[in-house]
Amino acid sequence: MNSSTLINDQKTATKLSPEDYSGLEKELDALRERTLAKVGQVDADYIRKIIRIERWSGIAGRIVMVLGFFNPLLWVAGVALLALSKILNNMEVGHNVLHGQYDWMNDPYINSKTFDWNIVGDTESWKQVHNYEHHTYTNIIGKDRDFGYGLLRLSNDLPWRLKNTWQIFTYALLSLLFEWGVAYHELAGDRAFSKKVPPKNRRPRLSKENLRRAFFSKAGKQLFKDYVFFPLISGPMFLPVLLGNLTANLIRNLWTSTIIFCGHFTEDIHTFKEEDCQNETKGEWYYRQMLGSSNFEGKRWFHILSGHLSCQIEHHLFPDVPAHRYIDMAPEVRQIAEKYGIPYNTGSFTTQYLTVLKRIMKYSFPQKETHNPTSLA
Repeated sequence: MNSSTLINDQKTATKLSPEDYSGLEKELDALRERTLAKVGQVDADYIRKIIRIERWSGIAGRIVMVLGFFNPLLWVAGVALLALSKILNNMEVGHNVLHGQYDWMNDPYINSKTFDWNIVGDTESWKQVHNYEHHTYTNIIGKDRDFGYGLLRLSNDLPWRLKNTWQIFTYALLSLLFEWGVAYHELAGDRAFSKKVPPKNRRPRLSKENLRRAFFSKAGKQLFKDYVFFPLISGPMFLPVLLGNLTANLIRNLWTSTIIFCGHFTEDIHTFKEEDCQNETKGEWYYRQMLGSSNFEGKRWFHILSGHLSCQIEHHLFPDVPAHRYIDMAPEVRQIAEKYGIPYNTGSFTTQYLTVLKRIMKYSFPQKETHNPTSLA
């Protein structure tokens, strides 16, 4: 990393020496190896238990929703159970399985190559953009497409445009329709549905035709299931079930969006320049992941519903480690961060979320300064 690697305009970060980067790499590698050595039956039992809860809450939710014919409160309970099922499917199961955290089980269902989740986004497109691009080039402006999702200006690395003035409303709409926003974004929809030519450093592996086919195929299946099939088999409860499915999807969207933003766009998150991350060592990569992510605290159930992305720092350091182990790894990661003088960005969920809103509002308007690189000298 060069001395101008960090573009952060919030706080400065301590420069590490080459020896420190090497030490950081060794200590985090050792933590990863110690944790992976423990992975086994406990982890298999855990993820299978979560999948059982996800499936039964989904089945119970759809049945109870239909019983809303007798009492509207049953419809409310059914929607809540279905939303719970969708959240578990997307966060603790889908996100983590698609990262390959459970591929070692050799279970044909719980495998990143075969798993498909209960969301409109195509898994292959998601694995390309999220697993590879986002996790490799985290917060490198121009390389990490997840930074702001092409809709929001979240640092002064990007030029201000008039549309940024009302981006708080854009954020609210994105949160409500998050699964659609992610599906379009991970598909690289701005290129798949237009004649726009992607930059040379970001050529997709799939053709536009294949991308469009994947998008419509997956989205069509989800729309048919939620808004045609289940309402139809509910007979006279067609409309309440359709509205219930829509409500459960909106609840899931708001939850996942909030969790993702609290892990990536809190006030003190750092951004980076592409040219300064070339020839990056693994120690420097670890350093960048720690500065580009943020955690939030909560009860055990809260961590599970977040897919353990409440430990976003640990997830970015160890994306292939079963996520439920991040809570045990976090204290040691924090100690290592303190040892090397690296900021460890964490706080209560409310505090972190408020800083997300603050960041969105701050960059809604042009700033006088352009960059304020953190000095590593």
